Amino acid sequence: MKTILESSEILGTRVILQNGGLIDDKMKVAALFILGCLVWGGMAKPEFPESEKDPDFWKEWAQRTLKNALTLQDLNRNIAKNIILFLGDGMGVPTVTAARILKGQMSGHSGEETQLEMDKFPFVALSKTYNTNAQVPDSAGTATAYLCGVKANEGTVGVSAAAVRSQCNTTRGNEVSSILKWAKDAGKSVGIVTTTRVNHATPSAAYAHCVDRDWYSDGDMPTEALQSGCKDIARQLFENIPNIDVIMGGGRRSMYPRNTPDVEYPGDKKHNGTRKDGRNLVGEWTDSMKDKKGYYVWNRKDLLALNPNNVDYLLGLFEPGDLPYELERNKETDPSLTEMVDVAIKILKKNERGFYLLVEGGRIDHGHHEGKAKQALHEAVEMDRAITRAGLLTSIYDTLTVVTADHSHVFSFGGYTQRGNSIFGLAPMVSDIDQKPFTSILYGNGPGFKLVNGTRENVSTVDYAQNNYLAQSAVPLSMETHGGEDVAIFSKGPMAHLLHGVQEQHYIPHVMAYAACIGQNKDHCRANSGSPSLSHISPTLAFLLSVKWLLC
Repeated sequence: MKTILESSEILGTRVILQNGGLIDDKMKVAALFILGCLVWGGMAKPEFPESEKDPDFWKEWAQRTLKNALTLQDLNRNIAKNIILFLGDGMGVPTVTAARILKGQMSGHSGEETQLEMDKFPFVALSKTYNTNAQVPDSAGTATAYLCGVKANEGTVGVSAAAVRSQCNTTRGNEVSSILKWAKDAGKSVGIVTTTRVNHATPSAAYAHCVDRDWYSDGDMPTEALQSGCKDIARQLFENIPNIDVIMGGGRRSMYPRNTPDVEYPGDKKHNGTRKDGRNLVGEWTDSMKDKKGYYVWNRKDLLALNPNNVDYLLGLFEPGDLPYELERNKETDPSLTEMVDVAIKILKKNERGFYLLVEGGRIDHGHHEGKAKQALHEAVEMDRAITRAGLLTSIYDTLTVVTADHSHVFSFGGYTQRGNSIFGLAPMVSDIDQKPFTSILYGNGPGFKLVNGTRENVSTVDYAQNNYLAQSAVPLSMETHGGEDVAIFSKGPMAHLLHGVQEQHYIPHVMAYAACIGQNKDHCRANSGSPSLSHISPTLAFLLSVKWLLC
């Protein structure tokens, strides 16, 4: 005889289906019917604010939104002195929604009605993310699109689609420049801030031309590619665009000679330097900055001890590889994304000609790949905090800020959950096929696929709320994959209205360049050179206008 014991969290209680013997189909149906009645009966008494029962609550909310929308009829056509791109790697629309709920629940609210900072941006569009050779893209080809304005093949950065992945001899002649270079050439200060390695796929497309995203250092390159004259990405960071003003992220091991112990983990050989050429790129950078107010830091304490007014160039490498997840961050040694953005903008904004800043929340993507939804969503919430901080340090009247993703993931949440249900919690039902509960969050594929005695694991027997829980997936893979659907583009500031509708991903940097009068679109700037700009607005008025926008 077999004992059946299934459980599901419903409305804060446990519902148990138990029978000492075999359960036939009719009994299963009856049990599920009773369970369904309990679920829907409980759902007839949802916990939500009493005010929401009043139709006027919703009507007045809509009217306020309408009144705010009408103010957008006067488009911001100023020239963008500053341009900021926030890139949530792997931050598809389901991730944005789930992060919104998480942000609210972290503040003690039900979550659904919460606003992310990016939700407040007045203009939203969709971006088509495919690579030239891939329906479902990777982060390298997409980075080339939204940074260089040219669609490219997967696995390649800063080169056109004429370049073939891993074939060094297809590099020369197919290089494409990025908006970071356009800004630098125009006299603006430029910066890169990421939670991944600074030579990872997203940041590398801003400065490198490489047919293989995995050529982090020359120690990661095949001999043939080195003999053919191809350069590793870490080397290109310092050679291609000299004097990038701010660089922060991880990636120390790619900068030092092979077997050089890491400054933070000297006893751990896996963090040793990887370079074959014997070069110390950090040392070379430091030497070049002796008379330029340039500083190298490798920990949070030294970063926050800097006075941005006395810093013109900053190199911050806080880990040998990627930075840790926000939930696992050592707050003594590793800065948060928000802290890095704060320092970066304070340094860059000293330039009277303005700045370009690329900010990547890169580990959203890693959390999803590992099936760790909790890690991914907390990374997204932290990036939203950084967006808030950037908004406080800049003005919508002279700063174009764009938030988007390179691609999505096969991440979803559903299951008819109640209002206020923990975003990491169970759906209020059991499967009518295997009679087991399931979490609201699921993946289409990934490492969360697990069978116990030939059937799907009963999630009520494990701690599905822990930080590294692997959400269940439909197809077993060691690493979950990207998703191919469109991703959102949120924008505010000068010319933000040009990011509208459904657009190709490579359109993004062209709009940003047009707004800032850099790159190939400059004719309209000369025509509008006599028009008012923010420079004619008093700092006090600009501050008050920015506060008004944040509160609305």
